[in-house]
Amino acid sequence: MKPDYTPTELLATVASRQLQDGKSVFVGTGLPMIAAMLAQRTHAPNSLIIFEAGGVGPKVPVLPISVGDSRTFYQAVAASSMHDVMSLCQAGHIDYGFLGAAMIDPYGNINTTVIGPHDHPTSRLPGSGGANDIGSFCWRTIIMIRQEKRRFMKKVDFITTPGYLSGPGAREKAGLPQGTGPYRVITQLGLYGFDEDSKRLKLLALHPGVTVEQIQANSEFEILIPDHVDTNEPPTAEQRRILHEIDPTGMSIGK
Repeated sequence: MKPDYTPTELLATVASRQLQDGKSVFVGTGLPMIAAMLAQRTHAPNSLIIFEAGGVGPKVPVLPISVGDSRTFYQAVAASSMHDVMSLCQAGHIDYGFLGAAMIDPYGNINTTVIGPHDHPTSRLPGSGGANDIGSFCWRTIIMIRQEKRRFMKKVDFITTPGYLSGPGAREKAGLPQGTGPYRVITQLGLYGFDEDSKRLKLLALHPGVTVEQIQANSEFEILIPDHVDTNEPPTAEQRRILHEIDPTGMSIGK
């Protein structure tokens, strides 16, 4: 039986549920924006949304086309600057950072720079932007990525943004703040966290209709599978209504 929600609606809903009320979240363009806005309009009304161009604490009316869109400053507590919001990251004032990625490895290191060798790549990607700052200094990083073998790699072609680097203690040894690092990974197949001891990617919950076999088949490396795996709840009718209120043109959610 065909579900009454789309995969994108499910992704946005699962992502929004990772955010807690009263916390700050640094978001980028597209689904991260939608997830943060959905959280603010449902279970996390006191969340503080922060945009790279300097919007701090807005009540965004509809989905902006970029982090510099004027709507990212709507009813904001501050219309600040990129320098100021990056400084907030460095000072340890931002709880969550939302990132996209082209590649990820078992320790949550992500690549958005090149495909292939750095000096002679087969493809050049957009690069870091603020992603390295966000992944280095926000307390918890949430990563949204499409899951397939060429993206879930044993070793990424280039580390644009550090995860747990080579494993336990590596972030701290590199000089990054203790207690920071990747927190959740969300794909079209499921929701992941990181094992406390090994710092490796671990399955937390499957999307409806997805199997553990599909999870492993779409990864180059072995994903840790706990004894008990939850299933993510699909979006409710109210959440779907709000999603389309947030994105009335269907720019990211679709029609």
